[in-house]
Amino acid sequence: MHRISLTVNGLPSSAEVEGRTLLVELLRDHLGLTGTHVGCDTSQCGCCTVEVDGKSVKSCTFLAVQADGAAVRTVEGLTSPDGTLHPMQEMFRRHHALQCGFCTPGMMMSAINLIETHPDGLTTEQIRHAMEGNLCRCTGYHNIVKAIEAAWPLVHADAARTAG
Repeated sequence: MHRISLTVNGLPSSAEVEGRTLLVELLRDHLGLTGTHVGCDTSQCGCCTVEVDGKSVKSCTFLAVQADGAAVRTVEGLTSPDGTLHPMQEMFRRHHALQCGFCTPGMMMSAINLIETHPDGLTTEQIRHAMEGNLCRCTGYHNIVKAIEAAWPLVHADAARTAG
């Protein structure tokens, strides 16, 4: 067993895990953060995507011990304490970018990371290419791409406000 400490959605957390415990298992089974979904167990679908130290990772193939000392952000960490939705959540809602919702948490986490790592803008083609690692069986991606395009200026406006 390994004792690990990490920050999850801004809060300190620790757990004792086996070396083979996956990050998704730690989040769902040990910490009760069930917004991160398991779809394929092979990193093909992207449902389990979270951020670790600012980088998008598929938590179904990322060991929990690898996150020791790291900052992890999950879909539960997007909404502010007062209930205000993250711009990506609001744009997914506004642009009807979800149907069954199973892929949505991973889709949002990947999209946020994409936007945050492209401060100079994104083309529709870049968005489509970057989101290829996230599968959705319901929407056809058109509204997801529209939501990401609409969220980009809002995310960067929020970042500018908090930095200034």
